[in-house]
Amino acid sequence: MPTIIVFSHLRWDFVYQRPQQLLTRLAPHFRIVYVEEPLHSDGPPHLTTSTPTPNLTVVQPHTPSHTSGFHDDQIPLLQPLLAALAPAGEEIIAWFYTPMALPLLPTLPARLVVYDCMDELSAFLHAPRQLMQRETALLKIADLVFAGGPSLYNARRARHPNAHCFPSSVDAGHFRQALERGLEHPLQAGIPRPRLGYFGVIDARFDTALLAALADARPDWQLVMVGPVLKIAPASLPRRGNIHYLGRQPYQELPRLVAGWDVCLLPFALNEATCNISPTKVLEYMAAELPVVSTAITDVARAYGGVAAIAHDEAGFIAACEAALTQTPGQRAATAQRMRAIVEQTSWQATADAMRRLIEQAAASRQPPHSPATATQAHTENAERAGNAMRAGARETTKAEMAGKASGAGGAGVTSVTGMTSVAGVAGVAAVAHAGPRGGVHTGCIIIGAGPTGLSAAYHLDADTLLLERAASVGGWCRSIQDHGFTFDHAGHIMFSNDPYVLKLYDILLGDNQHWQMREAWIYSKQVYTRYPFQGSLHGLPPDVIRECIMGAVAARYTAPAPRPANAHCATPVPDCCADGTTDTANTPRALPARPPNNFEDFIHKVWGAGIARHFALPYNRKLWTIPLKEMETSWLGGRVPLPDLDEIVDGALQPTPRPMGPNARFGYPRRGGFQALMSGFLPHIRGKIELNASVTAILPDEHTLMLADGRLLHYDHLISTMPMPELVRLMGNAVPVSLKLAAGALRHVSIRCVNIGVNRPKLTDKHWIYYPEDTVYHRIFVQGNASPDCNPPGGFGFTCEISYSPSKPLPAEGDALIAQCLADCVRTGFLSEDDQVLTANEVDMPYAYVVYDHARAGNVAAIREWMARHDILLAGRYSEWEYYNSDHAFLAGKRAAEHVRAQRSSRTRAAVST
Repeated sequence: MPTIIVFSHLRWDFVYQRPQQLLTRLAPHFRIVYVEEPLHSDGPPHLTTSTPTPNLTVVQPHTPSHTSGFHDDQIPLLQPLLAALAPAGEEIIAWFYTPMALPLLPTLPARLVVYDCMDELSAFLHAPRQLMQRETALLKIADLVFAGGPSLYNARRARHPNAHCFPSSVDAGHFRQALERGLEHPLQAGIPRPRLGYFGVIDARFDTALLAALADARPDWQLVMVGPVLKIAPASLPRRGNIHYLGRQPYQELPRLVAGWDVCLLPFALNEATCNISPTKVLEYMAAELPVVSTAITDVARAYGGVAAIAHDEAGFIAACEAALTQTPGQRAATAQRMRAIVEQTSWQATADAMRRLIEQAAASRQPPHSPATATQAHTENAERAGNAMRAGARETTKAEMAGKASGAGGAGVTSVTGMTSVAGVAGVAAVAHAGPRGGVHTGCIIIGAGPTGLSAAYHLDADTLLLERAASVGGWCRSIQDHGFTFDHAGHIMFSNDPYVLKLYDILLGDNQHWQMREAWIYSKQVYTRYPFQGSLHGLPPDVIRECIMGAVAARYTAPAPRPANAHCATPVPDCCADGTTDTANTPRALPARPPNNFEDFIHKVWGAGIARHFALPYNRKLWTIPLKEMETSWLGGRVPLPDLDEIVDGALQPTPRPMGPNARFGYPRRGGFQALMSGFLPHIRGKIELNASVTAILPDEHTLMLADGRLLHYDHLISTMPMPELVRLMGNAVPVSLKLAAGALRHVSIRCVNIGVNRPKLTDKHWIYYPEDTVYHRIFVQGNASPDCNPPGGFGFTCEISYSPSKPLPAEGDALIAQCLADCVRTGFLSEDDQVLTANEVDMPYAYVVYDHARAGNVAAIREWMARHDILLAGRYSEWEYYNSDHAFLAGKRAAEHVRAQRSSRTRAAVST
């Protein structure tokens, strides 16, 4: 995967705009390293990093120099730091948002140079005097030039033969949230209507005089200004009772703010700084389908003058706002229709894809490296190219241009906003990672696997942490996929927990991106639907089945108890958090003081009796677990033998069971982004480093070293493994004793194949998941389309058929044949009709899905765990601990693992001090 190293004058965590929109969409195809302007810091120069999104690292240089931006005094301090950013032996792509960073190019083996010109930086207040010279040099050396709007493009297309116009685009889905006009952001809840709003940077390009005139002309209008104040004195802003400055707000919050506005404003001054701007927000306003009033910015007037109202003076601006507020419903509808047509023609994804194609074409036109000397040769060539270009640029810069910028102080760059969390440990960045004693990079703690446990562990650890994930995105089996507008998970996942810490974590990770509802869990058997759990909802089943179930439960209830076991006092309910239909077998209000059954099958008979066992509990669990239930023990069900509640069973047989209520019947799911959104929510909070597509191929436990597929050696003090226990042992080869290999080989598990289907019938059902104990190929359908409305495209509905398999129960078919069987069973059981059109169908395979609690499991797991602990390897999570965990358990397992590592570090520090 090629690496793009980006040099920018903008802080990543400042306003979310063009660089963030494009680079996050290029990150699946390139390793992105985003280099910000340096910050002053006493001490030796160093780098801090963060990973705001997978495959994208933000690098923040710190130097003792007091000069700002990519000043000439900063260059010699930055060069040795940044030279290590390029992976060894790779020719990278250098991407510039500011020409001021051009002197850093010779330190990098750049195969391509891209200049994405998003602003007329030379027109900014206090622009550095060398900027025009360096831009001239950059235009000579660049392979590709992208311009952020027609005016910027027209000013540069004659200066470069490979220039392309890519105007600002829009994330339409994000800003269409504002169409829910009922959204009310608390920051403006107390502000009266009408509200006329603006979001963006408030700087020298903003017409403060126009804002004051608007406020004075109409005191009854409320003017809501959202954004940071930059490079102008806040005291210079007009202050009126009807002007509300809300400051910088997160990108995620903008739709909620816009939803409460009546008119959207573009109050830009008409000056040198705005002559070539192409504001991103005009399309974002249009996605919200609100009236737009703008000053006569060239790119806005030419492209959108027929939709946005364009004003040429203060009086015209005020009149245009008046007209926008008094539009008839018909006028608003017509304008909204035209806005939709414009917005549908563009997207940030389409822009990023087009840029990527041009980059690939440009790369293909250049000769690839042929020898190990190529990287060194590239350094030399880049130095010569950059030096020659800058000398030529200096000659071509006119005296008038230089004089016009003479007021700029030294080499001062554009002022930036600070605030990034310092994070160390980026692979390949020598300034923040030190070599281990045997070569390679050393990290305090390495975590294998970026599923829910690994993400939680990284979340709870510090910057000296490296999280490795072999897939291209984080989440493990909690990832989501997109297919033709449908969102599907890797099997069904829900948010459920009685733990206050986990519930708070949901709020931290998702904020308001949560959708909570009461569950609708059902069973399909005997050609009818009954509510889950089976034993409490017998109404509607054939009478002979009901009779058999009740009589069997009575017999089980009055069986003479055996002596009370040591753990029979435990009466904590076992939640069905995984919604897989197994754990409710253990739940009842009372517990029988009896000797635990010998196996899972005996457990079912003893708890619920022969009828419920025959008609649901045995066939369903055999179908799910794929092995004889006598081969399974029951510790995972809570270590007790419960009594059936006969009142509940009889009531559920005589009348329909009402919808379940209370906290245990309530579950959540991310409103947008699938379950992946919950996993991705960790990323902004993780202080360590994350590497995707990083597959571990060997582990040397005695040396505290692991090897990646690319040949790198990584050393650690502590290793947290979330990978399946048998795989972990396998990667250690002969370093583990034969007894442990045998123990790992004896561990059993169930695999799941998910068949995801999207059809053209909206609201297919009101159910959330359905269990099928009888003869369908699948054991459960997770109704993905009801997890959140955002999981379906307009007019469509998605669901997932889950099929368990193992060596003792192989899949009956694969590919199209398996999908056909699922569809046929859906029609046969009435879940689908023959008229339903399939819009998409795909498969997702989960080789490790459920760990099997056979009778040998506990001893095997204990032996492996104890040996690993002696080698500073901590096992955490469902597959590494070989435990029956769901996602909230996984979060807590990661937290415990992190706490264990911190405790070990503290203990060793105290021991070192005492000696």
